[in-house]
Amino acid sequence: MPKSSQEPQSSDGRSNGWDRVWVGAQLATMAASGEAYGAMHDAAIAVKDGRIAWLGSSAEAERRAAAQAVPVIDAAGVWITPGLIDCHTHLVYGGNRVAEFEQRLGGASYEDIARAGGGIESTVRASRAATRESLFAVAVTRVRRLMAEGVTTLEIKSGYGLDLESERRLLEVARALAGDLAVSVQTTYLGLHALPEEFRGDRNGYLDAVCGTWLEDIAARGLADAVDAFCETIAFTPAETERFLAAAGRLHLPIHVHAGQLNDIGAAELAARHGALSADHLEFVSPAGVRALAAAGCVAVLLPGAYFTLRQTHPPPVAQLREAGVPMAVATDCNPGTSPCTSLLLALNMACNLFGLTPQEALAGATREAARALGLLADRGTLEVGKRADFALWRIDRPAELAYALGANPCAGVVYRGQARGA
Repeated sequence: MPKSSQEPQSSDGRSNGWDRVWVGAQLATMAASGEAYGAMHDAAIAVKDGRIAWLGSSAEAERRAAAQAVPVIDAAGVWITPGLIDCHTHLVYGGNRVAEFEQRLGGASYEDIARAGGGIESTVRASRAATRESLFAVAVTRVRRLMAEGVTTLEIKSGYGLDLESERRLLEVARALAGDLAVSVQTTYLGLHALPEEFRGDRNGYLDAVCGTWLEDIAARGLADAVDAFCETIAFTPAETERFLAAAGRLHLPIHVHAGQLNDIGAAELAARHGALSADHLEFVSPAGVRALAAAGCVAVLLPGAYFTLRQTHPPPVAQLREAGVPMAVATDCNPGTSPCTSLLLALNMACNLFGLTPQEALAGATREAARALGLLADRGTLEVGKRADFALWRIDRPAELAYALGANPCAGVVYRGQARGA
């Protein structure tokens, strides 16, 4: 673990073979250390084969680089953080739901709109009608906005197809985004999102399909890195969700759960019981649910964009989560209905102002804890030797500025796998 600029990290103690090195930086490693943000000052970061090969003082890095003709990049005092990770999005979809935004401003609730055939169902209709090309084109625009703010990894859920062919198409588009852009994409099959119209009279038939041949097909094609379910009074019961999670477990697929967004129906405990990587939303969770998440090592993914958009007044119990030692991640929840947000920096601000996170907790929530929520912490989320060389450069005086300024984007550059690249 990095402790200071005087205590370098190195995979082999030598600069031999570095591809390049950035010097003159302030590093917010976000690794455990004695300094806030895991800070290292007047520091350097060297990369080799897309991985972090060395961290230490600029003076030492320049000496080693000069001895072996390693390219040196002057960071000119900027802060470098791990690449940001948006660990909960639904950004591949057709259409929009601006009409529902107007309805909510007129007094309609999220539940009212959903029960009247709007909400998720309206996006399902638009997404089914959209071509693969049109879905890809609009999703690229959303992803590039996130990348411009230093996002190097994001998760994308399906759930707006709700039949096998459409769900496959959404996941294939999500995979294709990573093929075209520098960003890394984790895909999640959100099999239990809403009950599609054609199964309105056959709920068990839908569950049979989702938990059976559909899930098996998607797993066999390698389209999903994980699964998710919306366990809520307007969506799926704990018993229905448990059936899906058990089926995913038999296929060795990691699990996420939409839990406690509108009501506490025991979804957090269910997520913990099934060893979920994360329980997401958690506006409504009992002390027992918090204890269960802590015991299971489950990450609480906080989604302030949805809380803000729905004008909710019951925030997640951050103090209880903190006291229990539950890791807290922060994400945009980018989706057309409840969080049409493509700014992770805005989500950091909201997590502080609406939920009471500190700026350091918020940044950890979009780096270290977001990586943990995706099962990727061994590979990214902090600046440490051996991890993937994904990092962002920021023109700021201190890391807290990333959660401070509304509408600002101080990102000065992004490095993906050791290469500075555009979106």
